[in-house]
Amino acid sequence: MSYVTTKDGTQIFYKDWGPKDAQPIVFHHGWPLSADDWDTQMLFFLANGYRVVAHDRRGHGRSAQVSDGHDMAHYAADAAAVVDHLDLRDAVHIGHSTGGGQVAAYVARHGLPAGRVAKAVLVSAVPPIMLKTERYPGGLPIEVFDGLRAGLAANRAQFFRDVAAGPFYGFNRPGAKVDDGVIDNWWRQGMMGSAKAHYEGIKAFSETDQTDDLKAITVPTLVLHGDDDQIVPYKNAGVLQAEILPNATLKIYEGFPHGMLTTHADILNADLLAFVKA
Repeated sequence: MSYVTTKDGTQIFYKDWGPKDAQPIVFHHGWPLSADDWDTQMLFFLANGYRVVAHDRRGHGRSAQVSDGHDMAHYAADAAAVVDHLDLRDAVHIGHSTGGGQVAAYVARHGLPAGRVAKAVLVSAVPPIMLKTERYPGGLPIEVFDGLRAGLAANRAQFFRDVAAGPFYGFNRPGAKVDDGVIDNWWRQGMMGSAKAHYEGIKAFSETDQTDDLKAITVPTLVLHGDDDQIVPYKNAGVLQAEILPNATLKIYEGFPHGMLTTHADILNADLLAFVKA
């Protein structure tokens, strides 16, 4: 397996598939998952001739279960360590959920200053901030995130099963076709990681105000969100992202859930490829 060691000594696992001279597509996964959540997209873009790269966030998947650094600043710096190690240029960075926050932080703070980014994509992403604040009164109350922390601390295994089997993929909706393999794979990825990283990551994805990151992203940015997202409500996320970003294209999918990259991969993959090629 391939690892890069960050400046603070953390080992970050990464995958790097495809021709080294092809344009790189870099994928950033959501909480509490791993690079494996992008397998469908990575195989799709690989088949279309791209170099595909994805890493496990610190404390997630196969990366080191370190005690500290579970915040958006470290997430972005860790992504930069992978990109710099592989010397990726002209890259398209695609992030889902918390990974969308990671993309915003990486592109704004590391990628653009270094001239390494061509485009960005935010899918069901958390910026500008999930928490209800004076600046963003449409956000969710702190009690929602306290509930996530309580569920994780009490019984992480059951909590993860309930999230995957319920709101994440919309499997709790009437008439939904439930995919047990998808639920099992979500649970598998989650349980690979560190409970401490996942617990502290809730604060990172819910309370980090990334308005300034979004304002700083000048490259073309595609914003994708489902209007039936029960995890990251689209009106306080995708809609606001498109208003704040200087160069954004917004697409809202009617009836699509938070995990639409899995449940509707054929549609999302085609839209992602069209944006990358444009």
